[in-house]
Amino acid sequence: MERTVKSKVVGYRTQDGAGVSLVRVLGDHSVDEFDPILMLDSFDSTDPDDYTAGFPLHPHRGIETISYLARGKMTHLDSLGNEDTISDGEVQWMTAGSGIMHEERLPACERMLGVQLWLNLPADEKMCEPAYHPIRKGQIEDIEIEGGVLRLVAGSYKGRTGFEAPHLPFDYYALELEPHAHVVLDFERDRSVMAFTLLGDCRIAGEPIEEKTAVKLTEGDTLSVETGDTPAQVLVMSSQRLDEPVHWGGPIVMDTRAGLLEAFDELDRGTFIKGKIRFDA
Repeated sequence: MERTVKSKVVGYRTQDGAGVSLVRVLGDHSVDEFDPILMLDSFDSTDPDDYTAGFPLHPHRGIETISYLARGKMTHLDSLGNEDTISDGEVQWMTAGSGIMHEERLPACERMLGVQLWLNLPADEKMCEPAYHPIRKGQIEDIEIEGGVLRLVAGSYKGRTGFEAPHLPFDYYALELEPHAHVVLDFERDRSVMAFTLLGDCRIAGEPIEEKTAVKLTEGDTLSVETGDTPAQVLVMSSQRLDEPVHWGGPIVMDTRAGLLEAFDELDRGTFIKGKIRFDA
């Protein structure tokens, strides 16, 4: 059975961090529909003034942040002294777990193009050990498909495997499609699947989808993606719904209100960080 479009979310322009201009697509209004993906921000600018202010030191707990850069650079620094920079075609995967303080610097470049999404952690794993995983370009397999390339950012595709998500099953494909391409992707019927048009318009499940739009798909075995007269880059993510309560306050997401209030109380008392953060090079 082919998946169809269940809902579409068009992003809106806003600022975050120290004044980074971005398009916020998913947020607290879309939590249930896109479970387990909580937030999706898109970056696309050729003006360094839009983003070089970066994201100063701030806390996270209860989630994973996944940043994919099609173009540009991003430097991660955290509260225990880890520092790492990714560039074109690479990924920063940070497990906030029980608590992390980090900052993201965005150096000037020819074009900043990418997304950051927040992946919810299951209730019984929200206080797991924090970790940082860079995914280098050489670790991402480029798989030839009809009319383009599927970059296997994480998970598996037709027997090929990429980075393994540490807490939830998560397939992350970056499709780079030529004009007049048509690809059909296979999925387990009950997986929660979404797509995001990072660059260019296309047709997803037969419906025209504009650039910078998130699409939630119904259950099914297959998903079709087609381009018209122009190329497109489409991100496709697949996971399992958690169907758990979400209590979200700024950079912290817990499964109970008590847990959320405790996190902010610990920030005030200076007891937020629980242990050493692991760096997986």
